[in-house]
Amino acid sequence: MKVGVLISGRGSNLKALIDACASPGFPAEIVLVISNKADAGGLQIAKGAGIATRVISHKDYDSREAFDRVMDQALRDAGVEFVCSAGFMRILSDEFVEKWRDRQLNIHPSLLPSFKGLNVYARAIEAGCKVSGCTVHFVRAAMDEGPIVAQAAVPILEGDTPETLAARILEAEHRIYPEALRLVAEGRVRIVDERTVIG
Repeated sequence: MKVGVLISGRGSNLKALIDACASPGFPAEIVLVISNKADAGGLQIAKGAGIATRVISHKDYDSREAFDRVMDQALRDAGVEFVCSAGFMRILSDEFVEKWRDRQLNIHPSLLPSFKGLNVYARAIEAGCKVSGCTVHFVRAAMDEGPIVAQAAVPILEGDTPETLAARILEAEHRIYPEALRLVAEGRVRIVDERTVIG
């Protein structure tokens, strides 16, 4: 399965996906990495792995839809069959989401449906949660919603700061995102009534 990855930053989840795809028998291949920021560290990671990259700046377009159409065309031109958002800090237009419906995954650093949006580590600590974690889900038009493929629980420890919690959750993200992609690429994930059935 040919995969395109959307990034905005350092690319640590991208690296986890690249490493997984490089392992023997992994059923997916990353053929394009797109960033909306030219200085995203993930671009160098992709180039180092010999993967094609594109920088498409949202600032060059007067609407979200116009930006997304250019991104969509770049993915299609590269033969992409499936999209992974990995730290892509843009809300996608409904049009883009529908074009890639059931063919796009995102990872979010909380146990959805809890703590959608930003500042999730501080919010979980402030709420007195004993457990947080991360979620891989199919993308839907509403932010941080969609059928869940995989989750990992991470304990919140006494004295945790948003930074220490984030570091531990990131380690879990690097484990479950490649595994979720593997399940999807192997055809083992079905969506029934907006929930996943994994066989």
